[in-house]
Amino acid sequence: MLALERQKRILEILNADGSVLVSKLSEELDVTEETIRRDLEKLEKQEVLIRTHGGAVPVDENDYELSLEKRKNTNITAKEKLAKEAVKFVKPWDTIFLDASTTTFYMAKEIKKMQNVTVITNSVRVINELSGLKDVKVIGIGGLLSQNQSFVGSLAEDTIEKNYFANKMFFSSKGIMEEDTWVLESNEQECAIKQKMIKNSTERYFICDKSKIGRVGFVKLLPFEKINYFITDYKPSEKWIEIFKEESVEVVEVE
Repeated sequence: MLALERQKRILEILNADGSVLVSKLSEELDVTEETIRRDLEKLEKQEVLIRTHGGAVPVDENDYELSLEKRKNTNITAKEKLAKEAVKFVKPWDTIFLDASTTTFYMAKEIKKMQNVTVITNSVRVINELSGLKDVKVIGIGGLLSQNQSFVGSLAEDTIEKNYFANKMFFSSKGIMEEDTWVLESNEQECAIKQKMIKNSTERYFICDKSKIGRVGFVKLLPFEKINYFITDYKPSEKWIEIFKEESVEVVEVE
């Protein structure tokens, strides 16, 4: 089992059981305890778990949200560049979905300069950024307000599924793995919202900074074959180029 596959399995067990022990993971995954400790250390750096004596526990919901606020202020230059590139695909009279990621918040700053665009989003930050504009129509989907300043839950999901359709969707995620050819998430509620947006959109634009390459999440968001455009500041390897070509994904590189 490859390291990324093993780490993904660790997250699945953690999500199901609420905690993990190094000794039990070592036995179940048939690797040494030292290997498991290295896996847990890497996953902790990705902020998806907290190591404890002899194992690990999930990141507390409040800690997770605070982490998102902290990450909002990291990689700002890269996120702004990716956002500016993504906005080039937004045209007058488009109706677009924006998820609650940091990069789409930076997209909203660019969309403010546009005319005749309708934005449907679960992000309170995006709503606030675009509120009061004459030429941009903003639709907030409502629902349960998370500490990440986003609307989630069954009401929000149903609102999208039953009421709204967009010709374009722009989103980010926790990470991607070439072994599975899946986009991965680590927040089930946010993932469910994005899946409704994916279902009710024509074109999907995945905005992925280079830190997300090979990053593990325990929830599958969508397979690569459902992505239309992959916007990134990562220089794809030959392997990635081959995968995207096979899945008919157009890669947009940002310098």
